[in-house]
Amino acid sequence: MKRIAIYPGSFDPVTYGHLDIIERGLVLFDQIIVAILYNPTKQYLFNVEERQIFLQNSLQNFPQVEVEAYNGLLVDYAEKKGASAILRGMRAVSDFEYEFQMALMNRKLNREIQTVFLMTGLRWIFTSSSIIKQAACFGGDVSDMVPPLVNEKLRERYSALGRDKISVT
Repeated sequence: MKRIAIYPGSFDPVTYGHLDIIERGLVLFDQIIVAILYNPTKQYLFNVEERQIFLQNSLQNFPQVEVEAYNGLLVDYAEKKGASAILRGMRAVSDFEYEFQMALMNRKLNREIQTVFLMTGLRWIFTSSSIIKQAACFGGDVSDMVPPLVNEKLRERYSALGRDKISVT
């Protein structure tokens, strides 16, 4: 039986930390479905289609990884996709409380879907999409934290928003 995991997130934008979790998750699972959260109440820098392109571009050498968008309950989506697990990454103790609450709620909603936590690699422990966007917004070089296409699009987006301090790397 194929071991399928769902790796959910907003991925706004995808980082090398996300990709690290996916690559290491492939040691545990036969297939990973990267599920991009669509939440109409949240404001994103990149729309769902852009985020999907970034992920597909970054994961093109991993045929066992699919990228899709979803909305609704994660456990319902996981069940629909035949997944037995939700894959989550944790950077620090500060992530634990939220992730623990979400795992318990998901477990209450569907006892058949397990949550598997992977610690982020030490190299990426300080990174988050929010911090990367903030650095890029003020011209910081984030090229070693995000895939090349994402780096290019961050520079373009912040330049288009009138922030011309973006460094060209």
